[in-house]
Amino acid sequence: MKIFNYSAIRNQKWDSDILGLIAAIYKEAGKQELYLKQRPNELEKLVEIAKIQSTEASNAIEGIVTTSTRIKQLVEEKTTPRNRDEQEIAGYRDVLNVIHESFDAIPITQNYILQLHKMLYSHMNNPMAGRIHKMLYSHMNNPMAGRTKNVQNYISATYPDGHSETLFTPLAPYETPEALDKICDEYNRVIGNMEVEPLIVTPIFIHDFLCIHPFNDGNGRMSRLLTTLLLYRNGFYVGRYISLEAKIAKNKDLYYDALARSQTGWYENTEDAVPFIKYILGTILAAYKDFEDRFALVETKLPAVEMVRRATLSKIGRFTKQDIRELCPSLSISSIEGGLRKLVASGELKRESKGKNTCYFRLK
Repeated sequence: MKIFNYSAIRNQKWDSDILGLIAAIYKEAGKQELYLKQRPNELEKLVEIAKIQSTEASNAIEGIVTTSTRIKQLVEEKTTPRNRDEQEIAGYRDVLNVIHESFDAIPITQNYILQLHKMLYSHMNNPMAGRIHKMLYSHMNNPMAGRTKNVQNYISATYPDGHSETLFTPLAPYETPEALDKICDEYNRVIGNMEVEPLIVTPIFIHDFLCIHPFNDGNGRMSRLLTTLLLYRNGFYVGRYISLEAKIAKNKDLYYDALARSQTGWYENTEDAVPFIKYILGTILAAYKDFEDRFALVETKLPAVEMVRRATLSKIGRFTKQDIRELCPSLSISSIEGGLRKLVASGELKRESKGKNTCYFRLK
């Protein structure tokens, strides 16, 4: 029988890698606080970029996709969803926005997690759709939104070569509500009593959540949203400016591998959560490093073309205008385009393709 006792975490001996990651994250979080006081307006532009990336990446991990243009329009609420994928993308956007705006008013309880899950599917059978559109997509309404699972589910991975495999069999449906309550209670107790380091208990909570896999659908996306929520509630705001979901998506195989290695022995209470903890902490630290790199470009007052040049020097291989925009949030799109044109004309960059497929690479 699975036992949840987060007080036991404080008695564990953590290796130098984990302790080093925690120390580095606290250091970067302190630096970020200073940066935000110095250049709040410029850095605020990173928020919308991160929202778009987070929404796109977290859904893409689950095979939910649309075009980059549509993603941007959906996140900015300039259009309505056209199909099931876009409905789920819009739902993710809504939950992420609520977490951004009200994280300190969202307690970690089963009831609130169920409410967030219901919001994730709030655009299914979109009431704003036309009558014919509703008829076409009426089967998409999810009756299990905001409810724990009613059928056994499985954690599986699909790899680049197309093959899939079952990594883990989660708790049975009848065990799920009690287990979800238990991990919330344990988390709140050790955080409230300041018994356990938040950067340790956060990935352990997420690991247990994924092992429980409480919903018929949406568990992966909910786990990433809850990661952001837990980090915000403990004072780590990097996900507001740099997309954690995008970093996970780029290393999806490592994510699945860390999860699989940490799940072995979970039912017997002999699991080793260290691989998953290291993966999550490494992802958080990498995001803080990215934030620092982008602040360095914002901080130095340079001509637009020089800011673009410095941004391109940090890129290896092909990159896009969007990649440069992420590094230069204080510049307008027209300034970035102008800078790229000048660097192409001077022979520093080469441009390939046209339109939305345009990319660049350095020649010097």
